This record gives sequence, structure tokens and C-alpha cells, in this order.
Amino acid sequence: MNTRPAFAAVQPPAPPAPVVRRLGLQPYEPTWRAMQRLTDERSDTTADEIWLLEHPPVFTLGMNADPAHVLEAGEIPVVRIDRGGQVTYHGPGQLVVYPLVDLRRAALGVRDLVTALERAVIDYAAELGIEAESRRSAPGVYVAGRKLASVGIRVRRGASYHGIALNVCNDLEPFRQINPCGYAGLEMTRLADLTPLAAVSAAAEGLLRHLLRRLYTAVHAARSTT
Repeated sequence: MNTRPAFAAVQPPAPPAPVVRRLGLQPYEPTWRAMQRLTDERSDTTADEIWLLEHPPVFTLGMNADPAHVLEAGEIPVVRIDRGGQVTYHGPGQLVVYPLVDLRRAALGVRDLVTALERAVIDYAAELGIEAESRRSAPGVYVAGRKLASVGIRVRRGASYHGIALNVCNDLEPFRQINPCGYAGLEMTRLADLTPLAAVSAAAEGLLRHLLRRLYTAVHAARSTT
């Protein structure tokens, strides 16, 4: 007869719940540097963070972007940064979501993260009665051929930063000063042209709900900060 005690399997500790930060209007470069700093300093036990914010007007160029895609910057600053992709525009009225996620801990690949971001926007658009889609060949979210949201991420030390920009009620004219995402003549759209229910604060909460569901298979009670 075997009298050795039975031991229950040791389960790994659950990851900490993601922290949601609603940051309002923030200057671009200090925000970018803060994302880099968190990524460089995080450990295996650091909670993921999701930042929801807007930026003052700025054009951003990816690491290998062709500056010729900036047709006429005018008074809008141009910042070369460390994400992939070409050129895009950020400005007030556009919701920017930065998921700072430990991809190894979440068992997510880069494509998984991009898909989660795109699908979260598609799901939120569907809530508003808008039919949106993604394109494998050109990351982002589109409505009737016009781009509603742009995606660009960076992965370092197994963790992500940068993210997705959703046009809500922002001025679309600056996109005419660039080839958006490197595509000449690409038309942009925004929620305000598609639904009367277009506000950055509402979009932030709606998109956040879908993004948390898409990113995390376990149910997290996200800790929220202001």
C-alpha cells in the first residue's frame, strides 16, 4: 500500500490585473519616453498597463519610414520614433491606446496583439452600428475602404508599447499633408462621420472593454487610476 502523501500541483501565481490609465491630452515625446522607460524597467511581476489618451498635433515616422511620405508638414512637428510602419498623424479628438503588455507572460505573439487591437475596434464599431474590417496586407481598421484606425507597435524585452489610434472627432485635414501609413491617396474616416455617438471619453470606455476581453483570456478586474 502506498502511504506517501499526495501533493496538489503547484499553480503559478496569477498575473497582476492590468492597470488602466486615463491620461487626457499628453505631449507626444514625453509619453513615448515614459513607455520606453516602463518597458525597460519592468520585471516578470510588473502589471501590464493600458494608457488611454490624446496628443496635440504631431506626425510620427516609424523607424524605417520614408520621410518623403510627409508631403507638407507645415507647423505640425515631425517625430521619428521606434515603432514599425510609415507615417501617421495624431491630434486632439483622436483616441490613442497604448497597451504595455508582457507578451511572453500573456502567451501572445506580435500578430496576436495587432489582431486583438484591430478586433477590439471592429467590435466597438459594431456596437455603434458600423461595419468595419481589418486587412492582413495593411494593418489597421477600415470602413468602406477608408481608414478608421491605425496600428503601430514595438516589442522590446518581450513587452509591447505604442499601439492603436482611433479617429473619433479629430480634424482629418492633416492626413492630407501625408501619405497615411505610406499609402498615397488613402482616405481616412472618423466615428463622427459615421455615428452621432462620437466622443473620445465614450470611445475610450467602449474600446477598453473589448480590448481587455481580447487581450486576456482570464477575467481581470482592472485597477483603474486617473
